[in-house]
Amino acid sequence: MNDTVGRGQTQGAGLFATYDVPASFCELMNRVDPASPGLCRVRDRLAHFDLDELRRRTAAVEAQLYQLGITFTVYTDNQAIDRILPFDVVPRVLTAGEWDHIERGVRQRVQAINLFLWDIYHDRHILNDGVVPAEMVLGNANYCSAMVGLDVPGGVYVHVNGTDLVRDPDGRFLILEDNARTPSGVSYVIENRHMMLRMMPDLASGVDIRPVDEYGLRLHRALAETAPAGVVDPQVVLLSPGIYNAAYFEHVFLAREMGIPLVEGRDLVVIDGRVFMRTVAGLSPVHTIYRRLNDDFLDPQVFNPDSLLGVPGLVDAYRRGNVTIANAIGTGVADDKAIYAYMPRIIRYYLDQDPILDNVETHICAEKEGLDFTLANLERLVVKPVGESGGYGLLIGPHATSAELDDFRARLLADPANYISQPVINLSVSPTLCPAGLEARHVDLRPFAVTGKDTWVLPGGLSRVALRKGSLVVNSSQGGGSKDTWVLAS
Repeated sequence: MNDTVGRGQTQGAGLFATYDVPASFCELMNRVDPASPGLCRVRDRLAHFDLDELRRRTAAVEAQLYQLGITFTVYTDNQAIDRILPFDVVPRVLTAGEWDHIERGVRQRVQAINLFLWDIYHDRHILNDGVVPAEMVLGNANYCSAMVGLDVPGGVYVHVNGTDLVRDPDGRFLILEDNARTPSGVSYVIENRHMMLRMMPDLASGVDIRPVDEYGLRLHRALAETAPAGVVDPQVVLLSPGIYNAAYFEHVFLAREMGIPLVEGRDLVVIDGRVFMRTVAGLSPVHTIYRRLNDDFLDPQVFNPDSLLGVPGLVDAYRRGNVTIANAIGTGVADDKAIYAYMPRIIRYYLDQDPILDNVETHICAEKEGLDFTLANLERLVVKPVGESGGYGLLIGPHATSAELDDFRARLLADPANYISQPVINLSVSPTLCPAGLEARHVDLRPFAVTGKDTWVLPGGLSRVALRKGSLVVNSSQGGGSKDTWVLAS
């Protein structure tokens, strides 16, 4: 099984006897680095697994996921609201060299995003120099005037960042989008690893895999490092919208991993510009809030006055420098899909470096050239609304009907500034356990970066897999699943 396999060829041994490698980059089978000992070991061991045994282990994993309450919520489905994230027992494997490239690229990206956010809320040099259009930033729905002039500790706006990466047919990693507000999914990274070590120990044995268990420690340290100046032993809390939130399991998980209180808005109160937590022993000061709700719900005195999820007076305490909010308010400007197109220029402007990880080619429909190109090539492009996430509201041109293309063309003409377009990337694939056996399914990767005094990237990240054959949509809300991501230590 150590021979190099060309794309489009079929494997001829064991479990891979019927595995057809499509005209995509396969994460396991048609690598350009077949000599990687760890990768070859995983591949060879998998080939000798029994298909029925893999199915039994998968069933055991799903039963444990239910028992542990590792679920997410689908609000659009009134038949099955709480679901487990389908888990595939065939891991995705990254070599040490690949991970080094990803890690350096993600750290560079996060550094540039933080510099950009500081600048647009202070001197606005990048806008005055015309590198990024001022109206695209100042008129952005996520731009927050309450943040203007606010000096966040350490210049850190994005304490937790999720960078979505895809891989093209040549094996190049490309950044698909940034998630700089409240990125989710890291709990699955850690729980997936726990599941793999319990259910597939014979596959992992002797393979030098970098661990993921220190995420909670790293996150707590970063949040403490960016607490208000002068606080010796900062109290960190995780602010959740509550049990009906889609990611509530993750909120509970992360609070437990960090050893901090999980609170809701009603548990906090602002007195004389300082934040306190209600406890059975009385009021206790709070210094850093890791919030998992959107800006609009944080403070009814500044944002949505009808919000019952936030804390009245929180923004005033923030502006006085008495509490740190992570991620900072107003970070949504940086992960807007229109701003995404300018990130290579933003990196060069602030760091005087070329991007380590390239963007996917992007056309901004707010600009005449981008709109004209998109309209002329609609059937060949992916078109995305700039403010949506989770795979909602997009058009995949090659899979769209004539009626859908006509409908989207009308939407583009009515509100071009709301859309960007990108070529359809033939995402890399990974062997995935399907009803008929191992089949190729498209995957992406979301590494998580944590920033305090410096930036640390969790080795691996969330590998999402499109379980429907041929689908390019990997989002859990759209029928996707996940895999454990193994980063080889050497």
